Amino acid sequence: MPAMLINGQWRAAAQGDVFPVHNPATEEVIDYVPRATAADAEQAMIAAEQAFREWRRTTAHDKAHALHEIAHKMRAHAEELATLLTLEGGKPLVENRDEIGWCAACFDYYAELQRNTRGRVIPSVEPTQLAMVLKEPYGVVAAIVPWNYPLLLMSWKVAPALAAGNTVVLKPSEMTPLATLRFAELCCDHLPAGVLNIITGFGDVGRELVVSPRTQMIAFTGSFATGREIARLAAERVKKTHLELGGKDAFIVAEDADLDVAVPGVAWAALLNAGQVCTSTERVYVHESIARPFTERLVEFVRSLRLGPGMDPDTDIGPLIGEKYRAKVEDHVEEARARGATILTGGRRPPQFTRGFFYEPTVLTNVDHSFRIMREETFGPTIPIMTYRTFDEAIELVNDCDYGLGANLYTNDPRKVKQYYEEVKAGTCWVNDPLTDNDAGPFGGMKFSGGARELGEEGLEEFLETKHVHWDFTMARKPWWYPYGRKSS
Repeated sequence: MPAMLINGQWRAAAQGDVFPVHNPATEEVIDYVPRATAADAEQAMIAAEQAFREWRRTTAHDKAHALHEIAHKMRAHAEELATLLTLEGGKPLVENRDEIGWCAACFDYYAELQRNTRGRVIPSVEPTQLAMVLKEPYGVVAAIVPWNYPLLLMSWKVAPALAAGNTVVLKPSEMTPLATLRFAELCCDHLPAGVLNIITGFGDVGRELVVSPRTQMIAFTGSFATGREIARLAAERVKKTHLELGGKDAFIVAEDADLDVAVPGVAWAALLNAGQVCTSTERVYVHESIARPFTERLVEFVRSLRLGPGMDPDTDIGPLIGEKYRAKVEDHVEEARARGATILTGGRRPPQFTRGFFYEPTVLTNVDHSFRIMREETFGPTIPIMTYRTFDEAIELVNDCDYGLGANLYTNDPRKVKQYYEEVKAGTCWVNDPLTDNDAGPFGGMKFSGGARELGEEGLEEFLETKHVHWDFTMARKPWWYPYGRKSS
């Protein structure tokens, strides 16, 4: 049974409690992990607090070496880590192999970026002065990571946090802690004790990390409701928050789109990881002139995809992570069906699986923005389609949403592209290449999706706070000091 990592030591929970981790494809228990308590969270934060004193002063060269070594170890153990991700999270193994590659690249990227990010000298107001803008770490960062991309979203937080000189207490999702713990066993022996601590448990220990005066920053990816509660709790101490809160991403398919590209591209953007991606396409707007051929070909393509356990090399789409998540998808689809939507394919649990949280990929038409499936985050394998007449109308439909994480467009018309990226309120605007991340390009949202940025220079800046240093090295008395109205002697 895996243990938690606190101050460089592997420990059971203070009270000895454990909880199971299930395989969502079979519903079987894979393993048990410690159920942390407030006392465990406190010990982890103390360890991080103490380690920060030295880690913040670690040279850029030494930090870069440690981060590069982590990346090297991840690549060396990629198959083992990808297998654990598949067993506990359900994604096809091929997708998890990709996830490990992106994780390693993230650590490498921040290893190098941090060498050159420490502020600047600015013009002084007098010749006897030196003025500097410094960038320095916050201190202890609490990183709370979701289940859909456990190691990737961990890397997007931990790599820049450590590169900036912070120490970290990490809480993985209670549904997917195994790969994270194994990552620490394999990769973190190059970090001093206490620099990275990992505790496993539920929302109660996450809350301890948020409210404790020992943490100076909270980095969280997850639901809007949980993020809003974190923001409320953190506000009591005016604590830095770094929140990525999901989305309801739209995809515009213009009339000039190549359907040989657009059909599989939209399907992949909507159904990757069974639709359990923050940037999943959850609303599709197709120009009315191509709506019929696009929809017919999309239905045919979706029907060709194979559901199954992620370890099966022939699987295209795995299960959802758990029963309550599948139930939410079912609720959205059934409400749409009851209100007149047409289910062209899917819309049910696949009859060939008696166990596992599978749901057939579902294509719907005859929907509008009054339907929950067009307004609330579904986080499942659904593709609801609406038509539009003008590009202005398509832009209005995209922006008619509380979320603004990402958006997609298929077109070769540069005028449409320019209007799209200027007018759409979304943190990432993809054109003709959906959901592709770039370590050097910032990722994050607008509106209810949160205002944080991960990746890129902005991703490192999030974990640094700014200090202005004004230094007069003459220690001279200034003529504008007191007393007013008469000259100083």
